[in-house]
Order: sequence, then C-alpha cells, then structure tokens
Amino acid sequence: MPRPFCRRKISGAPLCAFFKPAGIPLNALEEICLTLDEMESLRLADLNGLYHEEAAGRMNVSRQTFGRIIESARRKTAEALVMGKALRIEGGEVVMADVRRFQCADCGHVWELPRGGGRPAGCLNCKSANFHRSADDRDFRRGGAGAGGGGGRGGRGNHKGL
Repeated sequence: MPRPFCRRKISGAPLCAFFKPAGIPLNALEEICLTLDEMESLRLADLNGLYHEEAAGRMNVSRQTFGRIIESARRKTAEALVMGKALRIEGGEVVMADVRRFQCADCGHVWELPRGGGRPAGCLNCKSANFHRSADDRDFRRGGAGAGGGGGRGGRGNHKGL
C-alpha cells in the first residue's frame, strides 16, 4: 500500500502567476506549468538560501521529497528560460501556512501570529511600531530583494550586454 500523500505547506501565492518572453504573443508560445510547491521550493532554497533540511521542514515534507521538488522546479524554470517558453505557476497539492512570523527592529523579538488576523499594532515585547515580517517568512507578495522586489546589480533598467 502506498504512503499517503502529504500536502506541501507554502507561505503564499505568487503575485504573478504567468511569465513569458517579451514581444511574443502568448498563443505562439509553448507553456510549462510550475506548481505552487515547486515555486515555494525555489523561494526557500534559491531566494532565501535555506538548506534543504530546513526548507523541507517548512514545507512539511522530507528532505528527499524536497530535493525532488526543487530539482523539478529548477529543470522547468531552466527549460522555460533557455527554450523561450511561457511559465505558468499554478496547481499542486498545497496548503497555506497557518502563521506569520514578525521581528522587531528595536529589541529583536520574534513572534508568530495566525494568518488572516491583520497586521499587529506593535511588538509584543517592547510595543515598538518598528517591526517587519521576518526575513525567512516573507511571502511572494513582498519579493525579498528590497523595495519592489527588484534590486540586484545595477538596479532596474541596467540591461547592458543583453
């Protein structure tokens, strides 16, 4: 008898669910589907730089399963980039994380609150309003590379050599 399937935990849905090469109509492109759990694995391992063991724990899967998920995600993403295909992000057996993690910039206190309760008024320890989502808990809606999710070398608009 096969082992029961465990739903993978994700922190949130991506802001954009579709990417395609510029200047080519969508109906002229082949699509590749990247599941939500594959997108979450890319976020945890490649964007946040977590080791597979820790990332697997956050997704509620084994380290071996996480390895298979991230390998599939990287292969699909590379194929879309190299072959000029559209990348659709949807589907998969997932469940949203049930808590959000915050960190105070003044006292360093870290706390968790249930998802869906709105933004807290202040730090639970020192009452400071100078707090933010913990770096390891930020979801797709915020990016992770500074204001607007951009950043990188040279900032926006620096496309020399492309």
